[in-house]
Amino acid sequence: MVLPENIVIVEDEVITQRYLQDILSQHKVNVSGCFDNAADTLEALKSIECDMILMDINIKGPVDGIQLAKIILETHTVPVIFITAHNDDATLEELLELAPYGFIGKPFSSKEILVTLRIAYKRYLIHTEAAKVTPPSEETSDIVINEYYAYSQTSSQLYYDGEAIKLNKKQSMLLDILSKNVNNTVAYEAIISHLWEDNNLSDSALRTLVYSVRKLLPDLPIVSHSKIGYSLQATR
Repeated sequence: MVLPENIVIVEDEVITQRYLQDILSQHKVNVSGCFDNAADTLEALKSIECDMILMDINIKGPVDGIQLAKIILETHTVPVIFITAHNDDATLEELLELAPYGFIGKPFSSKEILVTLRIAYKRYLIHTEAAKVTPPSEETSDIVINEYYAYSQTSSQLYYDGEAIKLNKKQSMLLDILSKNVNNTVAYEAIISHLWEDNNLSDSALRTLVYSVRKLLPDLPIVSHSKIGYSLQATR
């Protein structure tokens, strides 16, 4: 598997920066920038080559790595690999909202870095190829979400690269209501009412369900809208 030519490192620990640089240099990967805060990173990305970002969650300044990644992805199409010592459920759920291409826990080995980078970059190259899902026609009720995901309202089935994805009943019902309102926010109350007869059910049950889908399909663009609801964002 190929590695990206130019990688940007965002990491506030100097020792970790050097370790990553050593690993990458041994495999002929150019580190085009090494930063420890959001401001310098954003300024540098205006002019340097960047095929991938290795992003620590805890960096210097008021903007953390997750927030910085959100800002970058608004204007750049670049795979982000998160590096962190934190692997609690809250952090993982926040990361999954960004559909990252990879996640590396600290401490890590050079092998973990290289394997993660190769797999992530391979996925990125696949995702940027020409679309392989046939766009829906007026005669079909299929919804093309992006170049790989499509949802058939006729069969209530989600497909990835033309292959059906196995989901449980609640996961399928969640995808059904989100797909019928694609690119629009569906309120928590509406989703709960659709999935459960008990409208007084705790919001935590819905969050757990969404988390299970994101964990299974981290690059499916389900977007959280704070205190409002969720939406399925189609890019095609």
